[in-house]
Amino acid sequence: MGASPEAQQFAQFLESVSAKSATPGLDLAIVRDIVDSNHKASTEPEGVTYAEVDANGVPALWAIPEGADPDRALLHFHFGGSVTASMHSDRKAAGHIAKAAGARSLVVDFRLAPEHPYPAQLDDAETAYRWLLSQGYEPRNIGSTGHSIGGTLAVLLPLRLLAKGEATPGAIVSVSPWADLTLKNPAIDRNEENDKMLSRGILELFRGAWLQQPGVDFADPLFNLANADLTGLPPTIVHYGEYETLADDGAQLGRRLADFKVTSEVHPLPEGQHSFVLGAGRVPEVDRAIQQMGQWLREHLGA
Repeated sequence: MGASPEAQQFAQFLESVSAKSATPGLDLAIVRDIVDSNHKASTEPEGVTYAEVDANGVPALWAIPEGADPDRALLHFHFGGSVTASMHSDRKAAGHIAKAAGARSLVVDFRLAPEHPYPAQLDDAETAYRWLLSQGYEPRNIGSTGHSIGGTLAVLLPLRLLAKGEATPGAIVSVSPWADLTLKNPAIDRNEENDKMLSRGILELFRGAWLQQPGVDFADPLFNLANADLTGLPPTIVHYGEYETLADDGAQLGRRLADFKVTSEVHPLPEGQHSFVLGAGRVPEVDRAIQQMGQWLREHLGA
């Protein structure tokens, strides 16, 4: 059984946005505006309202479903390789995930590279997390969620907290994570024609913008999940699309979670695109996956 007609239309939409953003000579600000238009792939989630907030100096956006559990919150990180996208590009997709989880979601508008290279994004993630704590949320009642580079940050934040001996969020949802910055996984080339958003060239561009330290080792476990010590991570669910360049990254992260005895599940989406959650509300396969994510969060937050 192949992808639904809606999934095929979604892939065509991603391809059109990527083609526009790849127009030679475009200013980075224009490219970012084009990438933000990916939000059009999602429908407005019914019964979800929004409010912009300042999370200790980090801009953020609350997605607030009707009847959300007042004691639980999600901390959501957007896609874009650290270079593009924003809380606005993820607003609707994050709203769908929040609705499925029955909890409000704080969509973090972290600083972007190359103006702000690593670790600015992780610093902003930590600042937003500490802001949630200051608002009265217990660590175990916070879910760390995100896709693409955001799926990486969703795991890197708890790892940083563990390294400091501090309490982590209670659960993780990592979608289409960029797990291995060395770009050695075969799917990067195998899925070059299938992935309508990413390519090796784009990943190399993002990597160079994000990791600018002289002599940087792309295998460094500080940011490379393929080499990180995952001991002590909270329950983690990984979703990825089988058609994406980072398919092997998602699968590899899933295997390593099992190796480190982390309570975890891995869900490959057949013929799924990178950052497929952007199709929320329009693509039935995506909506089913989001329901799985929501159920994971309902089961593990506060456990």
